[in-house]
Amino acid sequence: MGAGPAAGAAAAAEEDPLYERLRAYEGQAAANSGVGKDPVNEPMIRHWCEAMGDASPAYPAVAPATMLQVWTMGGLSGNAGRTGVYDELFALLEEAGYTSIVATDCEQEYFRPLRPGDRVTFDATIESVSPRKTTKLGTGYFVTTRMDVRVDGETAGTHRFRILKYTPAAKRPGKSAPGPAPQRPRPVVNRDNAGFWAGVAEGKLLIQRCDACRTPRFPWLPGCGGCGSADWTAFEASGAGTVYSYVVMHHPPFPAFDPPYAVGLIELAEGVRMISNVTGVPYDKVRVGMPVELEFLRVDAELTLPVFRATGDTGPGPSETGPSETGAATSGKGR
Repeated sequence: MGAGPAAGAAAAAEEDPLYERLRAYEGQAAANSGVGKDPVNEPMIRHWCEAMGDASPAYPAVAPATMLQVWTMGGLSGNAGRTGVYDELFALLEEAGYTSIVATDCEQEYFRPLRPGDRVTFDATIESVSPRKTTKLGTGYFVTTRMDVRVDGETAGTHRFRILKYTPAAKRPGKSAPGPAPQRPRPVVNRDNAGFWAGVAEGKLLIQRCDACRTPRFPWLPGCGGCGSADWTAFEASGAGTVYSYVVMHHPPFPAFDPPYAVGLIELAEGVRMISNVTGVPYDKVRVGMPVELEFLRVDAELTLPVFRATGDTGPGPSETGPSETGAATSGKGR
């Protein structure tokens, strides 16, 4: 029989003295008896649903389950129930040279719906610290925090948030031999969206329309989010739209992309929204409300993507409207 997780952790601690010190924080409280700054409320639910494009009639009578963490956020001033344990753990890592940080993933479980008027309380615990890991970003430790969210003592959900605290990988000296140009990421094509990508291959942007309630929807889904019907018909979009919101990507760099570049949330004339690149205009000239027009970008021999070319007045750039975006990871505007 192989060694279990406890034996593996013990072996890692022997090889890495810092890990033994980090493990001492497992199980310690990062927040005790925290109280949400606002009760669950309809305005925040409406704003969330509008930003997400979720028009389900279930809201705002209940909050979307994925808003679980929203009700625990302390804002710039923080939460009163926070302990100093998290800061101590981070200080220990930074003293050892692990000064960079990146959020990697989160997991949520839901046990009861949250309704307007509910007052959320929560406790947070440092659930685990991983042995030292080496990733493409660098070498460091994964730290997982678990938050238990309650209403009147009853568990409403749990939220696990995982970060990597690391030392960036050293850049290799000198220039490596040029290799093949990196490819753009391939879309994941499955039985639910295969029809959409078949349309793109033919130079068509296809949208679904529910046969029961006649509501158009995008992205493609197996059923209607409004009435629940599984019957639908695809129709071709006109290609006209406007920039509903956007971000300018500065960092991190991705192979096959040349930052900075604009990514827009495009509202089509048919009433649905989709995410795509905004082309035909410098990234710092993209504006909310800007009219755009569909075109198909031939990325390579195997990939064609729908993008949107600006067709209207771009207006003044950032230097004429306010502070520049220098140093920001992302920047954006929204309604």
